[in-house]
Formats: sequence, C-alpha cells, structure tokens
Amino acid sequence: MTDSELTGKVAIVTGAGRNIGRAIALALAQAGASILINARSNRAEAEAVAREVETLGVKALVHIGDVADAAAVQAMAEAALDHFGRIDILVNNAALRREKPFAEMDYAEWREIMDVTLDGTFHCIKVCLPALRKSGAGTIVNIGGLSAHTGARNRAHVVTAKAGIIGFTRALAHDLADDGITVNCVVPGLIGTPRPKDRPEPAHHSTHQTIAGGRGRPEDVAAAVRFLCSPGARYITGQAIHANGGAYLGA
Repeated sequence: MTDSELTGKVAIVTGAGRNIGRAIALALAQAGASILINARSNRAEAEAVAREVETLGVKALVHIGDVADAAAVQAMAEAALDHFGRIDILVNNAALRREKPFAEMDYAEWREIMDVTLDGTFHCIKVCLPALRKSGAGTIVNIGGLSAHTGARNRAHVVTAKAGIIGFTRALAHDLADDGITVNCVVPGLIGTPRPKDRPEPAHHSTHQTIAGGRGRPEDVAAAVRFLCSPGARYITGQAIHANGGAYLGA
C-alpha cells in the first residue's frame, strides 16, 4: 500500500466517533479517501474525528443517525452522494455490545442488538448498493467479533448478531461479485479501547489470551480494513480476517 491508494474514493464508516470506528476512518483518510463519519448520537465525538480526518488533507462529513433506522440510513447515503458525488467503500462498524444472562434477557433486549448490529448492516448495504455498483471497485467491510467464533457467556444476543454478520458477508460475496463489489469481514478480538465506567471490559476477555502478547490497538483493526479496501485486495472476497493476536487459536 502507498499513502494515496484510495485517493478519489469516498468511504462511509458507521460508528466512527470513537475507538475502532475512529481508527478506521483515520486509516482510510490516510490512504486518501474522503470520509463520511457516522455516529448514533454523539455529534461532538464525530466532529472531532472529522477535524482529524481533514488534517490529513481529505474531506470529511459528519452524519448523525441510528443505523437501525432505515430512514436515517437512507438520509446518510443521500448526504454522502450530495456532498461527495459517490460512495466507493462502506465499513459497517456500528454495533451494540451488551452482557446479560440469557435466562434474564427479554425480547426487547435481544431485538435491540439485532436491530443495530445485524439489521443496521442490512440497511446500510441496501441503500449504498446502487452507488457501490457504479464505483467499479466497490468495497464492503463488515466488522465482526471474536465471540461469534468462540461463543461467550452472557452474550447470546451479541454472539448471534455477530455470527449473522459472518453469514451475511459470505452470502453477499456471492450475490455482489458480478457487480465488482468485494465483501469481507474483519474480526477484532482483545482490543484495548477506552470504556465508560458503567461498561467494564467484556467478561469473555478474561478467558482468552493472545499469542502475540498483550492487547491489540484499534489501529491494528484499521490496518486490516485499509488493506481490504485497497486495490491490492480486489481478489479477496467472502473472507473473515481475524485481528486478535492469535487469541482465536488459543481459545
């Protein structure tokens, strides 16, 4: 990769106001892409990322909206097209990660996770598809999760939603191949990110260890996403690329 392999491209990154989403937005901007930064509600965080993006010499646009809301997602795609004139890359990072024993979980709590993580990915791909087809080298990268492959206690809703992302990725790789669109999944695991005081580190992190030593950084995930969006990755589709320091091997 060079410092400009995505020059002229436009990327939408959902859930880009912090942590992994922020790192992905910056990595794609470093490669030359203009970025639409989506956040669910925190405009201040999203605008801070936009300022970081613009210091890299590319354009940024903030769009606040819940990916679980099909109308909000439609508005997001329209904003990108109005502002940039195209969409070449879609990174579906927005997700909710809750922990609760299944026996205590009600349907609303189950549905909340599915609405954002799985249905939100559906909405984003659906509305961006016409523009991605026009791109000639459209790229979709879905962000998965280690627990979808290993399972985890108290995360039935999250594990199920993220496992669905893997299946969705593989299905769409087939469906969209004729359109010249690649569809892949990057699977983070044991990534060190700041967490609110009321949201401790996921319990399943304590049951896994890396073989690379220590926790990963959001930038480690972003580097994998950047590669999959690059011209050198056009022969890669339908894959789940793990970025977890080998934690899946030691699960």
